[in-house]
Amino acid sequence: MTFGFASSPAASLSTSAASASRVLEPAEWAAAGIPLLRNPREVVSGLHARHHPRPSTAVVAVLDPDERLCASASFTRRTAPADGWMFRNALLSQLRRVIPHDLRRRTPVRTAVLLYCREGDARWTEEDGAWMWGLRDACTLHGLRCGAYITLTHDGWQVLGEGRGGRRPHAHSAPEPFATADAPPPVPRTGGPVSEVLRRAAAR
Repeated sequence: MTFGFASSPAASLSTSAASASRVLEPAEWAAAGIPLLRNPREVVSGLHARHHPRPSTAVVAVLDPDERLCASASFTRRTAPADGWMFRNALLSQLRRVIPHDLRRRTPVRTAVLLYCREGDARWTEEDGAWMWGLRDACTLHGLRCGAYITLTHDGWQVLGEGRGGRRPHAHSAPEPFATADAPPPVPRTGGPVSEVLRRAAAR
C-alpha cells in the first residue's frame, strides 16, 4: 500500500510564489553593484571557444582580479520551470567541482561570471532573473564575488544590466580558435644544436 499527500491549491500557490521570489529583476541586479568586466568580449569569446555552448547550456567561470580565467564548467539546463534555488544548487555543484571555496577570506578576491546560451532575443526574461538569483546566492555560499550575467542568443551576446554586447559569438556560431597568445610557440621537431637553441627560446 502506498501513502501520499495530495497537493492543495494553497500549497501550489505558495510554491509558485516562492519560486517567483527567487528571481532578480533588472533594476535589482543593476543596484547590486555587480563589478563591470574590463573586456567582456574577450571573456565571452574565451568561454565560447572552450565550451562550445548551444541553447540551454550554462557556463560558469571564475576569474582572478586580473580577469584571468581560473576555472570554468558547463552544463545543460534541465527541462523544468525556471527556479533560482535549483539554478543556485546547479551552479554551486559545478563551482565545488572545479575550484576550492574562498570562504576563509574576509572579502572575496575572485569573481564568478555566468554565460547562458538560450533561444529567443536578448531581452530580459524571468529565466534570466532566476539565473541571476542563483548566481548571486551561489557566489555567497562559495566565497566569491558575484560577477556579470551574460546571455548568448541568436542576436549575439549581451551583458545584462550593462547594455554592452556584440554580434559574435552568438548561439549558433562556430567557436573561434583560442588567441595565439594562449598557447606557446611550437617546438621544432628536427634535431641538432639549432633546434636546441629554438627549444630554449620557446621555453622562455
